[in-house]
Amino acid sequence: MNLMIVLVPVLLLNMVFARTTVIELNFPKGLDQPEQQKQLQLQLAVLPDQVVLADSLGGVIRRVPNLDTGPDLKALRETLKQVKARLPDKRSITLMVDDRIDYQTLVSLMDTARSYPAVVAAQLVHAELFPDIAVTDLEASLADRLGGGA
Repeated sequence: MNLMIVLVPVLLLNMVFARTTVIELNFPKGLDQPEQQKQLQLQLAVLPDQVVLADSLGGVIRRVPNLDTGPDLKALRETLKQVKARLPDKRSITLMVDDRIDYQTLVSLMDTARSYPAVVAAQLVHAELFPDIAVTDLEASLADRLGGGA
């Protein structure tokens, strides 16, 4: 009985309340789709020295070199806003991540690709960019082609 009286307060004092957030992700679509079903897919290749926005047909839309502190999220956000203006119905993007990229950088890039802050009617809201995010590994051959191979 005395053990329970001691254990309960000790366990309660050691309890840590952590805020947990769930980020919904999608798996990338298979590469074996028939030709008539293939459509434009946006891809964000995350390399150690730059972030490359490209399409699924192999065309590079823009290369965003990293700053000293990491990816240039502001320049990337502006580029994604321009792409969204041209493709307003597009909701998905695939992040192809190099294995040298840390977790916090990945989450920051996902947040940047998902939405951006905008002022609407004197209120700050998050305007939608590409909320359906898929994450996959960046293949070495693709990294070499995009100019970020090690």
